[in-house]
Amino acid sequence: MKHTVSTDDAPTAVGAYSQATTNGEVLITGGQLPLTTDGELLADEPVGEQTRQCLRNVKAILESEGLALEDVLKTTIFLDDIDDFDEFNEAYSEFFQNDFPARSAVGVAAVPKGAAVEIEAVVTTL
Repeated sequence: MKHTVSTDDAPTAVGAYSQATTNGEVLITGGQLPLTTDGELLADEPVGEQTRQCLRNVKAILESEGLALEDVLKTTIFLDDIDDFDEFNEAYSEFFQNDFPARSAVGVAAVPKGAAVEIEAVVTTL
């Protein structure tokens, strides 16, 4: 059975989607933009800081369900400029240091709201 996840510790969805959903075995986050909990978009910040904010949002969503970043099975990263990959990767590595999740990083023409990066995660709840 699907359960919708919502926490005040992460920004509210900016469209017709949920922060995350789970079926009790897997939790899947919606794409997290570099938004603060008060809705401030950090689009003018360097991609490293945008990455950190996206991952702080993912972490907050997971923690609301009693989960941690160590439970992440896979992340998908959308970068509006694949040349930012090294700066992104440096910031990302601050959050994942051991037993790395699987990851895909994709260069896209644009990320919503003019951000440089968007991150989604698939997480085990078992």
